[in-house]
Amino acid sequence: MSKPHSSQQLIQQFILQFIRDEQLPADFETVANDYFLPLADYITQCLQRRQQTLVVGINGAQGTGKSTLSELLKRLLQARHLQCVVFSIDDLYLTRAERATLARNIHPLLQTRGVPGTHDLAMGMNLLAALKAADSGSHIAIPRFDKATDDRCPEPHWPIHSGPVDVIIVEGWCVGAPTAVLSGEPINTLEQAHDADGRWRAFIETQLVEYQQLFAQIDTLLMLKAPSMESVIEWRTLQEQKLRARTQADAPDAMMNKAQLHWFIMHYERLTRMMLDILPERADVVFDLDNEHRIVNARYQVHHDLGHV
Repeated sequence: MSKPHSSQQLIQQFILQFIRDEQLPADFETVANDYFLPLADYITQCLQRRQQTLVVGINGAQGTGKSTLSELLKRLLQARHLQCVVFSIDDLYLTRAERATLARNIHPLLQTRGVPGTHDLAMGMNLLAALKAADSGSHIAIPRFDKATDDRCPEPHWPIHSGPVDVIIVEGWCVGAPTAVLSGEPINTLEQAHDADGRWRAFIETQLVEYQQLFAQIDTLLMLKAPSMESVIEWRTLQEQKLRARTQADAPDAMMNKAQLHWFIMHYERLTRMMLDILPERADVVFDLDNEHRIVNARYQVHHDLGHV
């Protein structure tokens, strides 16, 4: 898909402005040109073939760069005059009070956000339906969750998308996860201490079946594949440090220390390991990351492979 020279220049300006806005390293421009631009071209062609709103899922463990990819992809699609909405599955979390009810009635570990069963699936399904049906007169509120306060943002603070939507990007650590058997011997100290009988994991397993109705809405699934669970822990720690730097003045006690963060990640570990094993063969596009957090390879499944257009 050839583009006029002026269009190429405009897109490069978008990338450079994004690097400045996000305070990214200068070499990110090379990554964007080598991997993100071809991905934007690929999504554009998928949209042209589909001729209706395209839902793109982005899966990746904590700290893999899902938010960065999603935001730049949105800008690259907007540069092609496409209307794009991004939201995270994290934005669908149940409120803190709702999770407290789950913790009392089902299992104490469900107070912690993140695992299947701690999201509002109905809200997600309704949001996707509204965005797909949007027209020139539509004004749709996009939910937002505040991780610093561990609660859903008040509705008046939700951003509004006006008008039709060409591409919806849904990103999240368990987006596109297939059903799975989560029973077995505990794999970490959290499971050993608080779920030795597997009751919490059995609830997650049941809920993951229900999540398939949401994941079935995804037309194209991309995975940011971390090299190991150990890398996930390291990257999520860096992510928390950045969050602390941004929000400490507003919520100085809301951030997790290293020990708390490691405990938090154990909630996700079993399902994350499963996805690292299974999802690369099921995703339409896989970006392989190395231990230094760099994309080193892009794999487009044969049935969708359009090459670097």
